[in-house]
Amino acid sequence: MNYEDILIEPVLSEKATLLREEGKYVFKVHPDANKIQIKEAVAKLFDVKVKSCTVMNVYGKMRRVRGRPGRTSSWKKAIVRLEAGETIKVFEGV
Repeated sequence: MNYEDILIEPVLSEKATLLREEGKYVFKVHPDANKIQIKEAVAKLFDVKVKSCTVMNVYGKMRRVRGRPGRTSSWKKAIVRLEAGETIKVFEGV
């Protein structure tokens, strides 16, 4: 699996913004990726030093579509903590 395939997209939510102030960045990742692969991908793609990585599965929520019950897709989330003083430049303007 390539590094570009592991990180799908950044999570831009209010909670993720608050975590960025603590040096933690939130990403939507490939469901088969593990902590070691995610740490390597962030380190190589953004040229930063990763301190730790927390991974969790986010299960889909029940929704109604045209009156019928349905479910949103489940996905995997990673919270990556960087070493002190490190930042990811992509998130500077967000």
